[in-house]
Amino acid sequence: MGSYEDFWWDITQSIKENGLQEKFDAQLEKMNHQSKHRYKDTRSRWEYAYNKVTTNENKRNKEIQKTQSTNLQDGKKK
Repeated sequence: MGSYEDFWWDITQSIKENGLQEKFDAQLEKMNHQSKHRYKDTRSRWEYAYNKVTTNENKRNKEIQKTQSTNLQDGKKK
């Protein structure tokens, strides 16, 4: 990611497109109460929260796909 404006734009657009705004906001709020994030600047906090939320969402999607695949192999419907 290039300049600061691009960073904020890319994060905001990605969060909105993937429907992760509530999870992103919740992660930022959670970080406000954790001492390890106390002295991070806003960009670092946003980057950490974005990576955390998208990684968790990707893991969740893979688990859903795995479950659906297993159900189809067992001859079950969704």
